[in-house]
Amino acid sequence: MARAKKAAVIAVANQKGGVAKTTSVASIGAALAEQGKRVLLVDLDPQASLTFSLGIDPDAVELSVNEVVLGQAEIAESILEVDEHVDVLPSTIELAGAEAQLLTRPGREYVLSSVLDEVRTDYDVIILDCSPSLGVLTLAALTAATGLVIPMQAEMLSHRGVGQLLDTVKDVKRLLNKKLKIIGILPTMYDGRSNHSREVLEDLGTRYKLPVLSPPIPRTVRFAEAPAVGRSVLDTARRSKGAEAYREVTDSILAAL
Repeated sequence: MARAKKAAVIAVANQKGGVAKTTSVASIGAALAEQGKRVLLVDLDPQASLTFSLGIDPDAVELSVNEVVLGQAEIAESILEVDEHVDVLPSTIELAGAEAQLLTRPGREYVLSSVLDEVRTDYDVIILDCSPSLGVLTLAALTAATGLVIPMQAEMLSHRGVGQLLDTVKDVKRLLNKKLKIIGILPTMYDGRSNHSREVLEDLGTRYKLPVLSPPIPRTVRFAEAPAVGRSVLDTARRSKGAEAYREVTDSILAAL
């Protein structure tokens, strides 16, 4: 009997906070689910913003990604169902201590890759919401991933630090994960009326010589409203410009996998 196909694993990373990383993970996950894809979202941030935005109270979570990466729980028993096609491996504040514990472990870069392998045939796409740092867990996410999306706010200050992330990606590809592919930069919080935003958008592709995912994600209050009810913007404002932009971006991501 033919073996089931393994899920694509997409890391969404930027060590700068406030770039709509978690919003992008939840929205891309919802867009994939609309297409009938089976999706697992993995919250790798101790702040547990993704977990909360999906309607789950991090304080009430019994098993999380923390226990999974430390070998204290099986991944299959730690996953929670969010929707018909979307599951999440939640996070809690305890994950903040996991980095220090993993530092002394051999093969720590592969810890996420090995546990995800146990469930990769259960899903079509796995999306990793990385914390805003280049610590052990982000390194493990890049080692586990087949693709990388880099959300970046459409303003010049957001460029700071991206070079460092790209240097890390280069090292990961050379030493740990030759299959890692940069899918592209995802411009977020874009204001089409602003000359500055338009200039930044034009600069992105040439500066980093990377694909720029289109269309840019517009700045809208709809994104702030969605997590309050534990849903994505694709559910709370289905026909908004933001929801439609994420649907188009998701099509581009699928085409690049």
